[in-house]
Amino acid sequence: MITAMEHPTVVEPTDAIVSAVRDICADYPEFAEVEAWGRPTFRAGKKLFVVMASSTDRPHTMVFKPDPDERPALLEDDRFFVPPYFGPAGWLGMDLSVDGTDWQFVAELIDTSYRQIALKRQLTALDERHLR
Repeated sequence: MITAMEHPTVVEPTDAIVSAVRDICADYPEFAEVEAWGRPTFRAGKKLFVVMASSTDRPHTMVFKPDPDERPALLEDDRFFVPPYFGPAGWLGMDLSVDGTDWQFVAELIDTSYRQIALKRQLTALDERHLR
C-alpha cells in the first residue's frame, strides 16, 4: 500500500538506461544518487542536475538543465520536450529510448546541467580534473 508520502517506482535503478546515465554522472565532484518521487536523481551534493523518468509514461527520459542560450535550439529537436514540474524553471527532458542515442551528446548535456547548478568549489574540482 502506498501512503501519501510514498511514490511508486517509475523506473528501476538497475535499468540499463538509468545505469548508462549514472555512469556518466558518477564522475562529477560530490556526486550523489538519491531516490526521489519514485525515480533515481543525480545530484551535486544536494542540488539536482539530472532526474530520470520525467513521468510514469516516459520512464526512459532524462530531465536536465540546459544552457539557457541552447534551450530554444534543443526544443527544435523532437527528442526534447518541456517536462512537467521542472519545465517552468528552464529544464528540459530528453527521450533516451530511441535507437542510436548519441551518448557523447548525452554526456555533454549532463556536463552542462552540472555546470548550471554546481557550487564554485565543485566547478573548481571539476576543472582541476580536466587539467590533469
